[in-house]
Order: sequence, then structure tokens, then C-alpha cells
Amino acid sequence: MQRETMTYDVLIVGAGPAGLAAAIRLKQLAAEASREISVCVIEKGSEVGAHILSGAVVEPRALNELFPDWRERGAPLVTPATDDRLLFLTKANWVRLPTPPQMHNSGNYIVSLGNVTRWLGRQAEELGVEIYPGFAGAEILYSDDGAVAGVATGAMGIGKDGKETANYQPGVELRAGQTLFAEGCRGSLTKLLFARFGLRDGVDPQTFGLGVKELWEVPEAQHHAGRVIHTIGWPLDWGTYGGAFIYHLENRQVAIGMVVGLDYKNPFLSPFEELQRFKTHPAIRPIFEGGRRVCYGARAMNEGGFQSIPKVDFPGGLVIGASAGFMNVPKIKGSHTAMKSGMVAAETIFRRLSGDPAASYRAALERSWIWPELYAVRNIRPSFRWGLPLALAYSALDTYVLRGHAPWTFRQHADNTTLENARLAKPIVYPKPDGKLTFDRLSSVFISNTNHEENQPPHLHLRDPEVAIDINYRLYDSPEQRYCPAGVYEIVRVGDGEPRLQINAQNCVHCKTCDIKDPTQNIDWVVPEGGGGPNYPNM
Repeated sequence: MQRETMTYDVLIVGAGPAGLAAAIRLKQLAAEASREISVCVIEKGSEVGAHILSGAVVEPRALNELFPDWRERGAPLVTPATDDRLLFLTKANWVRLPTPPQMHNSGNYIVSLGNVTRWLGRQAEELGVEIYPGFAGAEILYSDDGAVAGVATGAMGIGKDGKETANYQPGVELRAGQTLFAEGCRGSLTKLLFARFGLRDGVDPQTFGLGVKELWEVPEAQHHAGRVIHTIGWPLDWGTYGGAFIYHLENRQVAIGMVVGLDYKNPFLSPFEELQRFKTHPAIRPIFEGGRRVCYGARAMNEGGFQSIPKVDFPGGLVIGASAGFMNVPKIKGSHTAMKSGMVAAETIFRRLSGDPAASYRAALERSWIWPELYAVRNIRPSFRWGLPLALAYSALDTYVLRGHAPWTFRQHADNTTLENARLAKPIVYPKPDGKLTFDRLSSVFISNTNHEENQPPHLHLRDPEVAIDINYRLYDSPEQRYCPAGVYEIVRVGDGEPRLQINAQNCVHCKTCDIKDPTQNIDWVVPEGGGGPNYPNM
């Protein structure tokens, strides 16, 4: 069976905020110029928004530009942030700290970013954008001159043994004059682009954090719509970057999560377990007692900032949104910059399609408000490698005295290079879950609505299976057992008692942490069959 071919002017891989903003802006520009531009968006999730997970407090700056009438259009931004709190925690106590200016949320909204994305999808379709959920981009297509010419979606109906089953369907070739990669953090195709075109040459490695999130319904007396709480300190040690958030949405819903920088050193650390432990703190437990946990999920996020932004133009297309890494870490926000990057990309593509093939996306980004925003905070996240006390002192200096204009830029190192040998690290003993406030991983994955077709090749590849034992197990006690928030990786004993790495790919919530943190970069995350993975409601 041959692959069907579909051709468009512009193809966008990923229906997140960046990809949809780009599609919408392209259609707006085409309408203003009385032109027809065909735009297609493919999305690996079962529906638009199914794989979207964020805190989230949204700054509507980009949305204001894209749709000045977004309120009249019914955008799901209904809970203004009204009460900012920053807490420093010790094991049993806490103190409220002054809120840094980057974390002031006046004018922002507490949202489900998944629902905002679903709304953006409807706006795009009304403008004539073709959106295909359940289509996972699995292969980059190239023209004879080496330029990107589109992507092919993955075949369906291939069994675990790699052979075609009775349900086999070949993928579809989606070809376009310009292809935008908006896969989100650590996109599998974007990784290939970086290598083929040297897009990361001369810039710092991208660094990441893992966000683990739960959504709760709590009793009315414990709910304060519009309240935004961020914490630093316990349960993380002072040498590990990270913190927690608690966002009170509408309808008695409260989002709680923890972000742990993936440059952590202790191989026994488990971000999932740190979130469970965090909920037991005397300042946090009362918010959730008597409540009900309704959803769970996890996602890696970019933390490298300004000095990790790659080259974003390549022959045949652009890299946009979190695929390029426009997260403002001190602000704890990235959706507004992701959307703006998509809008700038659309304007660049429109110029190219209108007779200016040399129009530069990078130059347009540098003229936008993204560039000064990220430049001003470029040194804050890297300063945390000195530990919490010194980092807070430097951040205050950078924010209030230097105001982001320091004559230096701190360098960064790849997250997979930071783990200590397990023999030198201190084991962490986490309390057992009680099933009411704290939970285990498998029951958590269950409420993420994660599902994959079982009879398909695993989408988690080991480049060298022996490395999993010879290095990961023997030197680091297999940290993938703990950094994976979904219980995908297990060490089991075979008949002779020797350890073996078992991969439970069915559990995967597509967070990409294994692809990032593996010490030898031996794990490659690739897309499974389209439609697989989590199905997040209201996350």
C-alpha cells in the first residue's frame, strides 16, 4: 500500500498554542490581502488539547494581539489572578516572601491551558485551517536540494514484531512549501532538525524542568478563586532547583504541581514522590483535605532561556514555540511567548509566500517583545547552580539593581551530565501513599486517561540495551525508575537473578524526561501511533 500525498502551502506539526497561533495569524493575513493560503495542522493527541499540560497562569499579551475581542469570542479565561503569594518552606514551617516583579500576576488569568488550546483550535477551523488530530508526525520529508518538504505520519497497524497486521494503514505524506515545527518541548522531529542543520551549534544546551501536576476539587471553604501560590524550599534540598505551585481556578478546582530542574544531582530523587511529599506540609495539607483528585499528568518544560535559543530558520521552514525554547522561567510562563513566536513565524512565512523568500524569522523575533523579555532574565535560572541562598541573593541583585542588563551571561550545561554516582549519593526514603492525599504512580497514570494500542512497536528506543545495565544500573542505580513520573521503567530480575530493564511503554504520558535525563542519551523517545498517550481533561 502506497502512502497518500496531501499538499499545502504551509504545514504545522503540533496543535499547541504556538502552532495554532501561527495557523490563525496566517489565515488572518491571507484574508486581509484577499489571498488563499492552504494551512494544515497535525496533532499527535487524540484531540486538540489532549496532550496540553501546564500550570497555568496565562499572560494574555499575545492573545490580545491575535484576537482583541477574545472575551466576546468566549475564550476560557474566566478566573483573573487576584492574590499572589510566595512561600519559603522548611519541613514544618513557612514564611511569606516578597513577590518578585516577574511573578506579579495582575491582569493575568488562571486557566486550563488545554481548554484554551481547544478554543484556539475552534477559532482556527472557523478561519479555514485544516486540523487533523490523531496524526503523529513520524518522518521528515526532504526535497532533492535537501530542504524540508513536509512530514509523513506514522503507519497504523504495525505489530510489536514490526510486521504489518490486518489493520495496517500506511502513513500519509503531507507536503508543503513551508513547514513549521511546533511539537512542544523536546520534539522528536525537531531533535532531528537540530542535528541535520546544526541549529544548536554555537548556543548553550537546552536545559529542562519536569512538571508534575494534579487537578483537585476541594470543599468550598478551602477554595479561593484567583489565588496564586508559589513555594520554594522544602521538600527539595537547597542544591536542587525547583518549586511548587497551587492555582485556584473556578468551580472549586485547584491545580497543584511541582517543577524540578532536570539538572539535579541525586539519582535517588523522584519528582513524582516530591510532589506527594509536598502535599503533606502543614501549610499545604489543609487546602486538599476532604477534596478529590480528578486528574494527573506530567510534562518536561524548557528552562534554558535566552542563551539556549537555537537557530530557528532552516531550508523549508521554521521552529516555533517550546520546540525552540521561549519559556520565561522567572515569570513561570511560556504560553504567551510561544503564541507570539507562532504569530511572528506566520508573518515571516506570509512575506516569503508574497515574494520575499529571504524574510528572516530570527530577525523578526529579535524585533519583537520576546527578545528583550527573555534577555532581561537570562541569568536568573543559571544562578541556581550555586544553591538556593546565593541564587536568591543574585536574583535580587539582577532584578532590582542590574535590571537584567548585567555585562555578563551565565553559561549552562546539559542536564544529562549532572548525576552523581549512586554510591556517593544519599538515598531518599519517601513515605508510602495513603490513597487520600498522596498516591502511587500507577493510580495516577490511570486518571491521566493514558492509552496506547498494545500491539505496536515500543516508542521508547534503547540505542544500546547493554548500557541500561552496564552504566545506568551499575553506576546510577537506574535513575529512570524514579525520574519517570509514569512507572514506565522497571528493573526486574530474570531467572538467573540478573537485573533487566523492563519498559512499560503503555504507561507513557509523553513527558520526554527519559529522552532528556538519561546519562548517556541512550533513550530515544519517538512518536507512537497517532492518538496514543494521555487524554487530559481541563489540564
